[in-house]
Amino acid sequence: MNLARMLAQREAEHQPVRVAVIGCGKFSTMYLTQARITPGIHIVGVADLDLERARANLLSAGWPQSQSDAATVDAAINSGGTYLIEDAFALIKDERIDVVVEATGIPHAGIRHCQSAISAGHHVVMVNVEADVLAGPLLAQQASAAGVVYSLAWGDQPALICEHIDWARSCGFEVTAAGKGTRYLPEYHSLTPDTVWDVLQQYLEIDDPGSINLQMFNSFLDGSKSAIEMTAVCNATGLVPQAQGLSFPPSSRFALADVCKPQENGGVLTCTGTTEVVSSLDRSGEPVDHDLAMGTFVIVKPESDYARQCFREYHMLPDQSGRYGALYRPTHMIGLELGVSIASVALRGEPTGQPYCFSSDVVAVAKRDLKAGETLDGEGGHCVYGRQMPAGASIARNALALGLSGGLTLTRDVAVGEVLCEDDAALDNADDAVQVRRTMTTAFAS
Repeated sequence: MNLARMLAQREAEHQPVRVAVIGCGKFSTMYLTQARITPGIHIVGVADLDLERARANLLSAGWPQSQSDAATVDAAINSGGTYLIEDAFALIKDERIDVVVEATGIPHAGIRHCQSAISAGHHVVMVNVEADVLAGPLLAQQASAAGVVYSLAWGDQPALICEHIDWARSCGFEVTAAGKGTRYLPEYHSLTPDTVWDVLQQYLEIDDPGSINLQMFNSFLDGSKSAIEMTAVCNATGLVPQAQGLSFPPSSRFALADVCKPQENGGVLTCTGTTEVVSSLDRSGEPVDHDLAMGTFVIVKPESDYARQCFREYHMLPDQSGRYGALYRPTHMIGLELGVSIASVALRGEPTGQPYCFSSDVVAVAKRDLKAGETLDGEGGHCVYGRQMPAGASIARNALALGLSGGLTLTRDVAVGEVLCEDDAALDNADDAVQVRRTMTTAFAS
């Protein structure tokens, strides 16, 4: 509870936490608008392949142009300004940086940036959940061996869910389930960047489809992002996926404990100690009252009659039987809250969520009948969506990880709804991400 005080001390001593941000999209821009006014934080550099976009985002985040015109890292450190650069590796290699924020959203790039930061002796805050689910357990292990911290990003839902789980276990509660809310219908699995705009218009106030990344937005609706985020939670907490993956049951925030409990007790879960994502739409497409579309939750099971009585007395949202209770957070503010992770890793040496096991995986599933010779376009695209799967099952099936699917050429036909295997596509065995992934699955297969 003293991160702000520790940051203020660093500010008073003129020794701010020096941060490099890789990728200047929405998440980073949200962080930067707060970092500029956070005592004890200095954004030394921002790396992005599109510097004009980065400059525009900084301006929109409230940064005076004079604050982001440092000509070199040295100039930025001496002046307190920020250096903008296209080459992320040139920024990362500077030994004076304390924390690297990886926010590109590209799995292959995220792995390379992370390993470069670890080699340079920097802590890493991995906003790039796609990279985390592809190889996070190995990256965290490599960071620990190098004496630095690898952390999930506070403000994003996986880290917030991990905190719920840590709270529950620290209080002695058994965790039945944990997860988040989203907008979901079964037919969304077949959405593509060409068709998703019709759905987005139903609830977003955006007039121009050209103003947003439709493939990225599509990944939130077709189920891929939910699978990715719940996999990050499992690998950071030891929870296990349900065998069939997420079922997206409709639920209000007040019905969570009744819905997200085992089937034998009247809920939807096929196992306990798992993850689930609840939908803000019922299966007819009608909105659920008091939905949790932007929030997170944990379901716990008190062991004693006395604890169950306390749940009722203190309005812990028990289920009808009184055997389970829910705690939820109604929203998350992604980059606006990222400062917690930065301060935690730099000042306490403590991550805000960190993968330590390979419990869950995200595999590629065909959205339609696919033909040999087609080129896959990855997460949120036209060809595949991501499904959460127990890691043991994924390894046994030699399933193709969603994070490796972009740009691959199919070597055989794949039917709609079928899980793709690595043998179905021409993987480049020399690719860094493929090699790291295989090292990770071998090291953590048990």
